[in-house]
Amino acid sequence: MVINFIALLAGLAVLVYSADKFVTGTASIARNLGISPLLIGLTIVSVGTSAPEILVSTIASWQGNAGLAIGNALGSNIANIGLILGSTALVAPLAFHSGILKRELPVLMALSIGAYLLSLDGWDFFDGALMLVGLITFTGWLIRTASNEKQHDLLGEEMEAELSENLPNKEAWLYFGFGLVGLLLSSRVLVMSAVNIAQFFGVSDVVIGLTIVAVGTSLPELAASIGSVLKGEDDLAVGNVVGSNIYNLLAVYSVPGVLAPGPVAESVLTRDFPVMLAFTGALFILGYGISKAGHISRMEGFGLVSVYTVYGWVLYQSAVGV
Repeated sequence: MVINFIALLAGLAVLVYSADKFVTGTASIARNLGISPLLIGLTIVSVGTSAPEILVSTIASWQGNAGLAIGNALGSNIANIGLILGSTALVAPLAFHSGILKRELPVLMALSIGAYLLSLDGWDFFDGALMLVGLITFTGWLIRTASNEKQHDLLGEEMEAELSENLPNKEAWLYFGFGLVGLLLSSRVLVMSAVNIAQFFGVSDVVIGLTIVAVGTSLPELAASIGSVLKGEDDLAVGNVVGSNIYNLLAVYSVPGVLAPGPVAESVLTRDFPVMLAFTGALFILGYGISKAGHISRMEGFGLVSVYTVYGWVLYQSAVGV
């Protein structure tokens, strides 16, 4: 069992490292092809930071561990808001103003509610395929909206600053290839070790997906958000989370429906989905604001982290049978 824990931690470390190299290489290739930093940031970086979740869920679903895939998708969305955005606000209060984000927040809320309603009678191929169609539609809408956004120049400058130094084509392709292979191999190791640990302790693979795997695969979002807020780019810090959560629902949660359709665990419908909806609703309210729109204070960040901690404790109790 010690070997499985070591493999799990090593898999997570390689997964996060590979995701960073994959995003850097892909973004450099796109920039060398003349694609604008804004579009790279809104599409490639958002998908890239969700790449760990996508790969883990695909492999888990392919192996018949749909619970791990579902837990990974929902758990990542919960961790992104409660743990990552909350922790980022503790580092520095967030103030975001981008019109793109204000339009993405309702999309995230609608997708979260829609995914929940579709899951009530099980998660089948049609549901997963519908989400994949939504993925294509959303990406197209995002590109079109970004090209017409009044803050295009401002966001473009922020994206330019956020992206790492551009690499020459040969080096960029090496980063891309190395990152992709690393993602594939580490995802495989991560899923195998997580399933073995769950079986050893008699814990459901859903709980493993909601906790260890979800937090581990969300580390790229944590690094991106804290790095952005330290540079004073609050829109990017929040945008990383909002964009990643949308892609988690459309590109990650859709996978078990397509590859391993079946019923959704009762605990997911009565515990985890409501928690995800509550966190998403809280972000929606903070985005539009009650007294101060588009602002997350340190106190509100502390509240998000505190609620996430309580949720983690509830998961722990359910895992040990308390």
